[in-house]
Amino acid sequence: MTALSRPSRVERGDWQTPLDLARHVTRLAARLGARPASILEPTCGRGAFLTAAAEVFPDTLARGFDIDPEHVETARCALAGRPVEIALGDCFEVAWEDVLAAMPDPVLVLGNPPWVTSADLGALGSRNLPKKSNFKRFRGLDAQTGKSNFDVSEWILLRLLTALRGRDFRMVVLCKSSVARRVMEHVTRESISLSGATYRIDARGAFDVATAAVVMTLAADPPGASPARGWAVFDSLDAETPRRTMGVHGGRLYSDIDRFERTKDLEGQCTPAWRSGLKHDCAPVMELEARDGALVNGLGERVDIEDSVVFPLLKGSDVANGRRPGRRFVLVTQRSLGEETRTLQADAPRAWAYLVRHEGKLDVRKSSIYRDKPPFSVFGIGPYTFAPYKVAICGLYKKFSFSLVEPYEGRPVVLDDTCYFLPFEAREEAEAALRALQSEEARAFFEARVFWEDKRPIGKVLLQSISLKALERPL
Repeated sequence: MTALSRPSRVERGDWQTPLDLARHVTRLAARLGARPASILEPTCGRGAFLTAAAEVFPDTLARGFDIDPEHVETARCALAGRPVEIALGDCFEVAWEDVLAAMPDPVLVLGNPPWVTSADLGALGSRNLPKKSNFKRFRGLDAQTGKSNFDVSEWILLRLLTALRGRDFRMVVLCKSSVARRVMEHVTRESISLSGATYRIDARGAFDVATAAVVMTLAADPPGASPARGWAVFDSLDAETPRRTMGVHGGRLYSDIDRFERTKDLEGQCTPAWRSGLKHDCAPVMELEARDGALVNGLGERVDIEDSVVFPLLKGSDVANGRRPGRRFVLVTQRSLGEETRTLQADAPRAWAYLVRHEGKLDVRKSSIYRDKPPFSVFGIGPYTFAPYKVAICGLYKKFSFSLVEPYEGRPVVLDDTCYFLPFEAREEAEAALRALQSEEARAFFEARVFWEDKRPIGKVLLQSISLKALERPL
């Protein structure tokens, strides 16, 4: 069999499930109480899940579909003599209601739908997409822009849930953690009577991809059952006790519904507002390091420019690891967003000459935010940048570690754009905010709302959602 080329593999989300993992997942389904009369694998590939199902549920009729003829033939050969039907079919085009009408309840849906997004497929020029539809019901610009991007597996899973309405079924599938969360939100929003859970898996070990992934389980609730409070979150396929319970409240998904209930009185708008650090996108020119009494840029050049435009710098890794300022510095060309920079020719002529000498590197900055702006512009800049005291956190590290940032040698410390901070004029105010944010109540608040598997789990929306005023009031 000829292996799929890399573009084709990506286009079809063709990451074949190792048989050992398929067996582990199928045994989990049995452990959870699955006693299927029929089994469906909507994107069966070479048949790993169908093979595992034939071992765990040997007398149960199973049906599998796949878009790749070679995969279908491989699966048929592997399962010859078993009560398994495997057909060539595009999951976007199969009439799933008709397929399921011929399958008796209870139905077990197993599998590993493609891990690829509609945007990925569009970039590849792929036509292997569902028909255009606003299936998430976005409105206005959201329906026309990036928010309408979706994971193909999400589309498939929601399509199957529609086809399974009113049926006695259980679904046990591999997917990205983010997809499982969106399915949960959909189920709650549409008032679908289902119980669910997630079990973490090692996607790097199984598929060599750096993606947070889970086995998602769903089961139709029996008639008259009370709606499930949330979805249990397990740390592994073998875990017997959940680590926490996700839940939806007011249309929003919370990572820990119990902690949410305990901390909901702390919700509000943070004052002062959280700010992002400085963004310049040209570290070799803009960032300087103190060496032997001089400043040296990332190109190895000694830099002699006016002190008025040089500020001590802490990067996200410095903040997260408690490092003090004094080693790194940054050239700051503006005091407010969009401010004219040509005034530096008179106010800081050596700095202007330095920037002009390196304008080629600054002019090729890729972000569109620099387009039509004054030369050598930066972003994340304003009066708050120069506040003498800051309470800061790095958004990239997976821990809630807040720290107090004080002036260095009389100069306010500037933070880079991986950081978020609260600006203060008085040390006492900054210290009070730091104590509040380091409290157990604040930690419980954030832990109820953060999803650590996200690429940048700590963001401005999360930080801004806690009321410092409520947090600081006496219990």
